Amino acid sequence: MEYYVEPEKKIPVTDRVDVLVAGGGPAGIGAAVAAARQGCKTMLIEQAGDVGGVATTGMMSHWTGETRGGLYEEILDRSRDDERNGDRQTINPEKLKNVLLEMLEEAGVLVRTYTFASDVVMEGDRIRGVLLESKSGREAVMAGTVIDCTGDGDLAARSGAPFYKGREEDGQMQPMTLMFKVAGVDEKRAIFPGSFETNIPVPDGMVQDLGKANLPSPAGHVLLYRSTIPGVVTVNMTNCTGADGTSAGDLARAHRNCRMQMEAIVAFLRRFVPGYEECYIISSASIIGVRETRHFLGESTIRREDVENAVQHEDWAVKDAHFNFDVHNLTGAGLDATGCQAKFTQKRGYTIPYGCLVPKKVEGLLLAGRDICGTHMAHSSYRVMPICVKLGEAAGNAAAICTREGICPRQVPVKELQQMLGR
Repeated sequence: MEYYVEPEKKIPVTDRVDVLVAGGGPAGIGAAVAAARQGCKTMLIEQAGDVGGVATTGMMSHWTGETRGGLYEEILDRSRDDERNGDRQTINPEKLKNVLLEMLEEAGVLVRTYTFASDVVMEGDRIRGVLLESKSGREAVMAGTVIDCTGDGDLAARSGAPFYKGREEDGQMQPMTLMFKVAGVDEKRAIFPGSFETNIPVPDGMVQDLGKANLPSPAGHVLLYRSTIPGVVTVNMTNCTGADGTSAGDLARAHRNCRMQMEAIVAFLRRFVPGYEECYIISSASIIGVRETRHFLGESTIRREDVENAVQHEDWAVKDAHFNFDVHNLTGAGLDATGCQAKFTQKRGYTIPYGCLVPKKVEGLLLAGRDICGTHMAHSSYRVMPICVKLGEAAGNAAAICTREGICPRQVPVKELQQMLGR
């Protein structure tokens, strides 16, 4: 490989904060608001122009699972669209963008959108700051604690925290999806299959079977969700397998491949699905949805058995986490053989230990979101947005303890954190 040696240069330190949060998705919102509400000088870095991540620019249809409590409940209440069936878990992305900005501003968070967190400033094994890239050029922001909410754990990886990618036995990762919306749907006749295991009869057969037979591979499943606008439906049917979300080249390829599937999906809906005969695309996500990349090694690990048995860890940082094993087929369409959605019978919430947020080898760093320490199967449950908000909230409060007591995340008294979380 050919290399270019960058000339040595001085990078201006433009700010010093107590807590720096990288990534403005659900986990990042939870982390930044929680830390700032505890009185910490907090900065949130987000590469897009809007905050919210997959929930907004990714155009996700709804908040999934039966998770309860904390900032997640506040987000639901403040962003609820009362004109649409009273369902507060259905997302109006435009309203949610504003609600999240309001929450950040009310808490006093320094919000830096259009800014990319590109590297870390290390002092031995401790992270001391983050390098930022933007229209303003390269700059450094120093921080007492850094919370990586990038989803892929980009800063944690650059700091030297150990990780592996995807499924333990072969490194394969869940596929990516580009969400989009169609209008012109007759909701009185329309169907809304909400899981891979929801196979509804339509005139020409069973809808999931028809999808597998008629949609271009690796697309092939039918997932349709009501939106907050009458006649508009959110479509979760594009699919790209064999792509690595930590590779810019793979992201570009996956985005293009999913976009090229949209016309065929609309043609399928018009031909086979009642109520969709006149549907047409009105909008699509600005970012592709990446489900799985890095799993970091932490002080604790959450495993499949913890989810299956609703284990209640004494050293929890998150309680009342609840979702199924949402493992999308790693090599094609539909649900993976290891996944379980509609047939998932565990109704009790599980907990996530605080140690899952603390990576090995690196000090001054916390993880929040789908990049915490957990196995491939457990990750398929805790990666969903409501749980990510709660992971962020826990990390933000832990960072506040670090600021107040002058300690590193590894030293945080878990009982004190649990008292702050108040549940």
